[in-house]
Amino acid sequence: MLFFTGSYFYKKKGNHLKIYSKKKVLITGGLGFIGSNLARRLVIAGADVTLVDSLIPQYGGNIFNIRDIAGDVTSNISDVRDSHAMKHLIQGQDYLFNLAGQTSHMDSMTSPQNDLDINASAQLSILEACREENPDIKLVFASTRQLYGKPQYLPVDEKHPINPVDVNGINKLAGEWYHLLYNNVYGIRACALRLTNTYGPAMRVKDARQTFLGIWVRLLIENKSIKVFGDGLQLRDFNYVDDCVDALLLAGANDKANGKVYNLGSKEVINLKDLAEKLTSLYGKGKHEIVPFPTERKAIDIGDYYSDYSLISDELGWEPKTSLEQGLKRTLIYYKKNHQNYWD
Repeated sequence: MLFFTGSYFYKKKGNHLKIYSKKKVLITGGLGFIGSNLARRLVIAGADVTLVDSLIPQYGGNIFNIRDIAGDVTSNISDVRDSHAMKHLIQGQDYLFNLAGQTSHMDSMTSPQNDLDINASAQLSILEACREENPDIKLVFASTRQLYGKPQYLPVDEKHPINPVDVNGINKLAGEWYHLLYNNVYGIRACALRLTNTYGPAMRVKDARQTFLGIWVRLLIENKSIKVFGDGLQLRDFNYVDDCVDALLLAGANDKANGKVYNLGSKEVINLKDLAEKLTSLYGKGKHEIVPFPTERKAIDIGDYYSDYSLISDELGWEPKTSLEQGLKRTLIYYKKNHQNYWD
């Protein structure tokens, strides 16, 4: 079941990439999935890019992600929980794309303190470093649709009640609100994007810590059956990584975004059973099976979810340009060629 709710049209308002030319840009989580794709775009725009990543194996950092731009960026292997390192790195930067985070919902439930340290405490330390060392910096924070919990209505807009169903959602909410507080109280320009299911080249595929679609791609390439939990009828929306990067760059370039929260989303909504069928069809082989929810996952499942992203569309001119079929094809081609760099 695939729904189309509009056309694929991206309203570009000016050449927003030009603003980053010769600017100093810091990306936390820069060797990860979204961070590396963002870095590539900023290098093309002529920015002076510094990447910060801990390269902790449980997270998404991978040196291979920047193989083509390694000589064009500065990479710093540091942990965002290291306040002294972050104070030093923030100095002199024009922009900070704050993407580093613990993304696994299951890990947040089994290691809640670790999730708190990365997604909340470290965010407060980063903002304090900005206040003390570089109050003119502009920040864009990568938040999550997980904050909304189980939707009370669809599509979910930014006015929807906040009701996280796991530790990760609560801590990401704290991180997001710290950014808005520092914008509103200290005048440190900051905004947040609530990302939905983002996918594409460089996403973590060795397990489901970053996105379930990643492990689906791995299982498919390994000629193993994709496991779809529940009845497979849960609705979801997806953003190809290029569209997510577009949104981050627009939010960073436009001071109209300061103090704001924006949903990302898609014009296409699909249930998970149909998504599995589409993925196997595009790959040309493979199968899926409907299996019961593991108890621990069922407890934090949010049911149907898809976003109303009209606010960022109206205010910043963002709309997704990549169709689900196009994005899945590109993703499959990438991992078919490069999977040896992303498995264990």
